[in-house]
Amino acid sequence: MEIKQYGARNLSRPASGGAITLMTPEPTGGVYVHAGIHEFIRRYGYPDRTVADRRNFGGVHTTAKVCAKTNLRLTLDGYDLTKKAITDFSKGISLLDSTGETAAIWHYKDLLGHWTRKHALAAYVPSINRKTPVNQYQYGTRIRLAEGTEFRLFLQAVALGAVYYDPGIKILNVSGKRPEVKKRSQFRIKSSAISQLYSAVTEVDVTAHA
Repeated sequence: MEIKQYGARNLSRPASGGAITLMTPEPTGGVYVHAGIHEFIRRYGYPDRTVADRRNFGGVHTTAKVCAKTNLRLTLDGYDLTKKAITDFSKGISLLDSTGETAAIWHYKDLLGHWTRKHALAAYVPSINRKTPVNQYQYGTRIRLAEGTEFRLFLQAVALGAVYYDPGIKILNVSGKRPEVKKRSQFRIKSSAISQLYSAVTEVDVTAHA
């Protein structure tokens, strides 16, 4: 079972939370793989506003529009939204630049195993974070149990914009001899939308079964 902890505004209302990270797979093709992450960020990243000699690659990428930060658009090549089916299994979820070049791709065959292995059963646990006087977490007793997912539901949610790519990738000491790369490729969804990914989502109070 996959257990997902996420920030919520109200612990008594688990769906009130913000974004939930579903999975963090690395790209399996495109410029990111073939030319390397340094070239990828050189082309599509941007300088950090406050930290010197740091270059970032971030921003919300959806199928609806081009991301203003990176000028890349998320697409589902080889997928038919009307039929809700993959038409070409050799393709995948892609980031395309303005020339149509594939900046990064996550092939369907790799994502399929990743998704079904981790999300066949999932529990979503809300939390509230307090940073002072020290970093502390409080977890809600009302959680959501999700089951009955299928990869097609995930792809449909991507196609409709409910699931989006929201990376946190950066290179520190860009001009130095040993630039330091921090990788985090993540697909996310709003807390209120997770029912789109499963056949059943049930809210339960874990204290009632103690």
